[in-house]
Amino acid sequence: MFEIIRRKAVEAIDIEATAVESLKARIDDEFVGACQCILDCHARVIVTGMGKSGHIGRKMAATFASTGTPSFFMHPAEAFHGDLGMVTDKDVVIAISNSGESSEIVNILPVIRRIGAKIIALCGRRDSSLGHHCDFYVDIGVEKEACPLGLAPTASTTATLAMGDAMAVALMSVRNFSSSDFALFHPGGALGRKLLLKVENVMHSGEEIPLIEEDKTAKDAIFVMTKKGLGATLVVDSDGRFVGLVTDGIIRRAVEQDYRFLDKKVSEVMCTNPLTVSKDDLATTALSIMEKHQPRPVTVLPVIENGNIPAGIVHLTDLLRQGVI
Repeated sequence: MFEIIRRKAVEAIDIEATAVESLKARIDDEFVGACQCILDCHARVIVTGMGKSGHIGRKMAATFASTGTPSFFMHPAEAFHGDLGMVTDKDVVIAISNSGESSEIVNILPVIRRIGAKIIALCGRRDSSLGHHCDFYVDIGVEKEACPLGLAPTASTTATLAMGDAMAVALMSVRNFSSSDFALFHPGGALGRKLLLKVENVMHSGEEIPLIEEDKTAKDAIFVMTKKGLGATLVVDSDGRFVGLVTDGIIRRAVEQDYRFLDKKVSEVMCTNPLTVSKDDLATTALSIMEKHQPRPVTVLPVIENGNIPAGIVHLTDLLRQGVI
């Protein structure tokens, strides 16, 4: 039994891989024309399909929408009972049907034609009803399904999904759709936080900034660090300009050598060239700076603006709390 399971699973993957591989030859002038039709559309791309094709269509619409092509899915049966009111003459309709004869799809084609929307067919038969009623035909036909009965849509749905992704990726490239654009449509997830969140959004500012003047003592620095609870304090001169950083690590290493260190001036013990960031830097940039610092990673970064004025301080735990890590 185990051998049958392995063999059939591998066969299914081989069949579907062959189906996807064969799509390369279908990236022809008509495919390009279909993509150009979408690029020329200043309204929406409406994807429709019945059954398994509908499931693939929902994913296609979601991919289009999240990559710069306004799109939504329309169920063909619901469309026939009123949802065709969603379609305008400025839209493009992508109709999916492997056979090209799905009755729910075929029934709405004349109405879509009357409305005036363009029709792109993702279909396995050019000589089908869908093939005859479309403006652009994109071939997603397969030699056989992975289903041993040849009935359940398997290779055909995989091929359709791959072709839809190919269209979406091609459109993204032509539109110069960037990672920032992608993040704009995904603000709620981890990806959005990584691509949109700036240091300004996570840093401690105002009264939360640990500050000490350079003529104070190391003991005073400890008091400031303890009060603010960030494991470091920014050192400023009499004009409020940033001149250095004292961290708990500096304090610990110095005390181990000589306890009288506590009476020294901050200017004598501080780090005078610490790593810093700007409030407009991405939070991921701050994380990268912390991780790559040698010989040991740092956990705090001063946020410095023009004129060496402290704007804030960002701690590793702030990035962790915001899901940047």
